[in-house]
Amino acid sequence: MAGGSGAHAVGFEVLARSATTRARRGRVTTPHGSFDTPAFMPVATAATMKGLTPDQIESTGAQIILNNAYHLMLRPGAERMAHFGGSHRFMRWNKPILTDSGGFQAWSMTEGTKLTEEGVEFRSFVDGARIMLSPERSIAVQNAIGADIIMAFDDCPPALRPETPSDDPQLSRKRRSSPGEHRRRLEEAIDRTSRWLARCIGAHARKDEQGLFGIIQGGTDLELRRRSVEQVCAFDLPGFAIGGVAVGESPEEIHRTVAQVAPMLPDGKPRYLMGVGYERDIVAAVRSGVDMFDCVLPTRNGRKGYAFTSTGPLRIRNARHTLDPGPIDPACDCLACGGGFSRGYLRHLFMADEMLGPTLLSIHNLRHFQRLLLDIRTVIGDDRWSDLESRWPVLQGTPAVGSGASDA
Repeated sequence: MAGGSGAHAVGFEVLARSATTRARRGRVTTPHGSFDTPAFMPVATAATMKGLTPDQIESTGAQIILNNAYHLMLRPGAERMAHFGGSHRFMRWNKPILTDSGGFQAWSMTEGTKLTEEGVEFRSFVDGARIMLSPERSIAVQNAIGADIIMAFDDCPPALRPETPSDDPQLSRKRRSSPGEHRRRLEEAIDRTSRWLARCIGAHARKDEQGLFGIIQGGTDLELRRRSVEQVCAFDLPGFAIGGVAVGESPEEIHRTVAQVAPMLPDGKPRYLMGVGYERDIVAAVRSGVDMFDCVLPTRNGRKGYAFTSTGPLRIRNARHTLDPGPIDPACDCLACGGGFSRGYLRHLFMADEMLGPTLLSIHNLRHFQRLLLDIRTVIGDDRWSDLESRWPVLQGTPAVGSGASDA
């Protein structure tokens, strides 16, 4: 294999497999402990989840969290992170951490970005300075942050939706291309991603302490995805990620793409689906053989008064909750639900603009997803998928993609 071989800082063991789908239960080991898979990783973008302490995050059942290299590079800076001993000591989180490379944020979050073979040049949202984020710089930043799992710097183009304006102005302005132009852009991206991966491996200075994951690109085109898998998986890495499936595609396109791509990845390495976080999407991906997930939805939506429940979404600001003495979700054991905080009280907190409201709802949402993943891990060995849907009505109608494990 390209890129060398041998022991890695991150290991993976499959503990159980589904007989009717490609789902598997496993455990990833890192220098800061292990975590069970399938796993949901809450996002602490800038080494924090707004309004939550590390103890509160841990109380939800989270075993690994995600930081973002782009944000931490800009503020407080990689050198300052290293001064404090890396993110684990800086934010007082002693369990595993994964860092996203920052490439997508550098491309999507600022106007006037410039993509070249060298990297992505962009303007800092902190002070307006022009910055070149290259594969080497991304890896140096992630080495300084000190996460257990770091991601390769990749080229991630958006989905093609020329006929439908996006709610995200950054994505919308970069999406105006013809199908032919878009395919050429995808081909360029997967080849560049492979070249950048080789540079990332060469720049990685802490191989004994951090596991570097490669990223598969190619949009929803199966031929291009297969080409990317061949290029990226030629390198001996401890894990691989499916990127570019949360940048504008429909849920159906996401499910179909993941069902095709996940089985192509090495069976003995963890498979990470980047940025996908709704319950049905997670279960469909697990059935296709995916092991790791991350998304900002639990905390971002929690701060806005939007709660996830086993029966579906709930907006706590709605007037119908004013006199409701019940918990957000009777099935939940989080600090908010198990602690006796009523929907009526939570609505009051949001209407009064009290910070406790977003904190309690964020804790609930994080626990919601950890409970879901715990139940998913429980049903994998004996294929009790119907039991899962009966306990989680929000999942009813989840596409049964990934069935037929022998087809891999």
